[in-house]
Amino acid sequence: MDELPLSAILPPSAPAFDPWLPNDDLLRVFDWRAIFGNANPVEIELGAGDGGFILEYAARHRQRNFVAVERLKGRVGKIAKRAAQRGLANLRALRLQAEYVIGRMCPPASVSVIHIMFPDPWPKRRHFKHRLIQPEFLAALRRALADGGTARFTTDHAEYFQWTQKIWSAAAGWKNLGAWDAAADPKSDFQRQFESEGKPSYRCQWQKI
Repeated sequence: MDELPLSAILPPSAPAFDPWLPNDDLLRVFDWRAIFGNANPVEIELGAGDGGFILEYAARHRQRNFVAVERLKGRVGKIAKRAAQRGLANLRALRLQAEYVIGRMCPPASVSVIHIMFPDPWPKRRHFKHRLIQPEFLAALRRALADGGTARFTTDHAEYFQWTQKIWSAAAGWKNLGAWDAAADPKSDFQRQFESEGKPSYRCQWQKI
């Protein structure tokens, strides 16, 4: 998964800051303090799209560190370019699969919040096995979260939301905190699209206990 150098995506006048998080060592376990140069809390967005949510959220919360995980190279490039242009030293962009990042590369108990916004619902029953929220993934998610850390899940798909509620409720070590007040949160690209189509959003916050 080769990545574009910063010089290839930014004009010469852009800030000398590279938000790319290298993915060339798949056996690596991240050292957040070394990556960000501080011990601030770390939040991860899985499936960050074009970065509509995470870029604005990171700009509002400079005292926290953020990682935008996205598997499509073009989308990650956009996030990296915009993060550098805005001087968001608290944001990194990573091109990898969400399951691998959480299961293999996050140190245990090192992440304060994980945002999962509008993942593919895989609506056909024969495709349910491809859905992100699975018992094995929730176990990995829990390992990555710090004590008391939370996973925030949002979807526009009512059936998928109810399905995840059942899967999550059956998993050990989680507390259902219900929906949080997201009125002031930035909107992801998918959220804007779904709202323009008149689709509601369903959300739930789960805490590691």
